[in-house]
Amino acid sequence: MIEGKITRISGPIVYAEGLDGCGLYDVVDVGEKKLIGEIIRQSEGNATIQVYEDVSGMHVGERVVSNERPLSLKLGPGLVGTIYDGIQRPLKEMYESGGAFLLPGQRTDAIDTKRKWDFTPAQHPSDGSEIKEGSSIAPGMVLGTVQETGSVLHKIMVPPTIRGRVLSSFAGKGSYTVDEVIATTELDEKITMSQYWPLRKPRPFAHKLEVSQPLVTGLRVIDVFFPLSKGGTAAIPGGFGTGKTMTQHAIAKWCDADLIVYIGCGERGNEMTDVLTDFPKLIDPRTGRSLMERTILIANTSNMPVAAREVSLYSGITLAEYYRDMGMHVAIMADSTSRWAEALRELSGRMEEMPAEEGFPAYLPTRLAEFYERAGRVDSLCGKEGSVSVIGAVSPPGGDFSEPVTQHTKRFIRCFWALDRELANARHYPAIGWIDSYSEYADEIRSWWDKFDPRWASIRVQALDLLKREQRLQQIVRLIGADALPDADRLVLTACELIKNGFLQQDQFDKVDAYSVPEKQIQILILIMNYYEKALEVVKAGCPLLKVVELPVRAEILRAKSEVANDNLDKLTEIQGHLENQMAELERMYRKDAAV
Repeated sequence: MIEGKITRISGPIVYAEGLDGCGLYDVVDVGEKKLIGEIIRQSEGNATIQVYEDVSGMHVGERVVSNERPLSLKLGPGLVGTIYDGIQRPLKEMYESGGAFLLPGQRTDAIDTKRKWDFTPAQHPSDGSEIKEGSSIAPGMVLGTVQETGSVLHKIMVPPTIRGRVLSSFAGKGSYTVDEVIATTELDEKITMSQYWPLRKPRPFAHKLEVSQPLVTGLRVIDVFFPLSKGGTAAIPGGFGTGKTMTQHAIAKWCDADLIVYIGCGERGNEMTDVLTDFPKLIDPRTGRSLMERTILIANTSNMPVAAREVSLYSGITLAEYYRDMGMHVAIMADSTSRWAEALRELSGRMEEMPAEEGFPAYLPTRLAEFYERAGRVDSLCGKEGSVSVIGAVSPPGGDFSEPVTQHTKRFIRCFWALDRELANARHYPAIGWIDSYSEYADEIRSWWDKFDPRWASIRVQALDLLKREQRLQQIVRLIGADALPDADRLVLTACELIKNGFLQQDQFDKVDAYSVPEKQIQILILIMNYYEKALEVVKAGCPLLKVVELPVRAEILRAKSEVANDNLDKLTEIQGHLENQMAELERMYRKDAAV
């Protein structure tokens, strides 16, 4: 046991001496209350420790005891559906044992150690035989499965740190707790259904794969205009009230990920309360079961100790990598990385480091890179394909995208969903602006979209170009009014209104419009662009724009998003027929009038 004593206290940063044999990032018990801390700097036995709990009442001279291991998470059955704080303390159990407020030094098991899980041995990957005593093993190999929830089949894997290659014993089928030994190796290494992993260390994998398929969210502005791939990284920046949290909630509910890890990093208590109360009530549209059966929540509010906020992102990404290694597609919602960066700034100030831009530490870009780099699509050690997709919310003060956190985040992500204040004020949801947003995954997932409609790439570009053209025309309209524009330019404004109101805007309270399957998304956009192209031909032939706008099919197109169900897309074909007939009739009427 390595023991030292406190020499100085500066908020959540504590300095101690006598910890010569400790390693960097080792966990320590700080003070008489045994608060959880982590060594973040070591110099000749003088350690700098960040404490993850309230240090009120602590004084110089109290002892510090090292656990001689890095800060790690306990991984195993029982994680899904649990609500943790930033250092994997289950909040429900903490409430039951200590009340509504976290007590200094309070400890509970990260996973229920008394519950027994029904373990079913897996087949050996080499010959398909059932795993038994004497079977060869490798790091990451699946030994068996446990039905963790109705939606998640948990695979019990050989820990990556195991050096043995043969099972000297194997418990076989039965009911076990997470701490019971189910196997041993020839080196007498014990394997249980749980394992520990240092949260700051990425988990190993066999190969990193290129991204090739999108994370389907059901939000048309994302899936069609600014798609995110499975294993990709995205940022949602926006000022207060623009809808960052609501957009992440919608993605968590509707996206086709196998597991959701939601990290409430330094958010307001009422926002996290909404998550904690709403998520258990939400129904997973894919399974018809509670959304919590495929969700892990990390609730770290702004009034919790600031150091725990800093580590909560690493806790979330480690949990995601663990399930990725089972062959699952995991989506992480980090809300918000700005609060996490503010925690870094405060800790850096306490350590009297030289500040960089706006007071943030100079290593802010490095820490952001460490987080986003752990996303990706991989071949796991068990031979299954898995992915971790990261969606980080950014809260720039006043919606100023030039501030450091937003700018540094843009260096490490490839999908940028910029929330627009004007759209949010106009109750346009989701308020993702089409001018500042971008996605670098469009070319890589094009082959996936081509299965639904090979026109996806061209229609997407045409629609975005039309919206950019409309923005330039709006500047003219503000000066001289829309009536001064020629009919062809006014038609651009009309078509863009269709795109914005009939395609981009979605109603999350509407059962039909809340989620759109990919086929419906692309067919609605093609329908709108066909309306524009046919209307342009008629207008160029001399037909007044007013007659085109008054066509009944325009209202049908606007209503299609909420009236055409995902399983009844033939209705869109009918609307397409109405469009062609009404445009043809209008053209015949115009020719007849012209002849007279």
